[in-house]
Amino acid sequence: MAEGCNHNCSSCGESCSSRTAPQSLLETPHEGTKIKHIIAVISGKGGVGKSSVTTSLAVTLNRLGYKTAVLDADITGPSIPTAFGINEEPERGDDFLYAVETKTGIKMMSINLLIEDQTAPVIWRGPIIAGAVKQFYTDVVWGDIDYMLVDCPPGTGDVPLTVFQSLPVDGAVIVTTPQDLVSLIVEKAVRMADDMGIRILGLVENMSYFKCPDCGKEHSIFGESKVEEIQDRFGIETVVKLPIDPALAGLMDEGKIEDMPESKLKEFAQTIVGKIG
Repeated sequence: MAEGCNHNCSSCGESCSSRTAPQSLLETPHEGTKIKHIIAVISGKGGVGKSSVTTSLAVTLNRLGYKTAVLDADITGPSIPTAFGINEEPERGDDFLYAVETKTGIKMMSINLLIEDQTAPVIWRGPIIAGAVKQFYTDVVWGDIDYMLVDCPPGTGDVPLTVFQSLPVDGAVIVTTPQDLVSLIVEKAVRMADDMGIRILGLVENMSYFKCPDCGKEHSIFGESKVEEIQDRFGIETVVKLPIDPALAGLMDEGKIEDMPESKLKEFAQTIVGKIG
């Protein structure tokens, strides 16, 4: 045992005989919760439509017959309740909350359901935000869930790190757009997932093109697609290109995302479900 040992091996660089194995950082969900699989939805930068993809994927999985939930981990920029048209407070127990249920049975929890003024900014430091995300997992009764989607804020900061370390994540879906810097941005997200031992389930290239409703021609508004290049470079097997869809954006703004038509995400969802098993 090293001189001056404080018995905290996680903060020690010595290799003494008394060293113990590192302790797991995984949190334990509430006893009223049973979640089979967790998928983190991440992006290297903001403005790529990550929450749109998260909610659309949740609706798609729900339609496929899976009990689905969305944990809104974007504490400072929550948008999940708006997409589903939910604004009521969750029911409370003695020391826990019940997840709110949408009209089609999707469970959800978001900081916007817990504050009186949903337009008020959440001005919290990183550790407090990370703590809130963990509490959404440990102090919320979710019930029986097949697939929980965690809508992470953009970047590789406190919250994605907390999600990867504290929740038993089965894999991540990366959301991006076809812009020149996309390879660099995607690489940051891929490398973070690799460093944390999280596998990439698939890549969504959002706003990949706009299909003219009159002539049917596809226009690359944000530049030519980079999805094949990214797929080859990072070895991502499952990819999907989603078009710019003003109608879908309108449904989100109106809180009617569950009324969305069937999209290319159906095959994508089936594929990542097959990967997880």
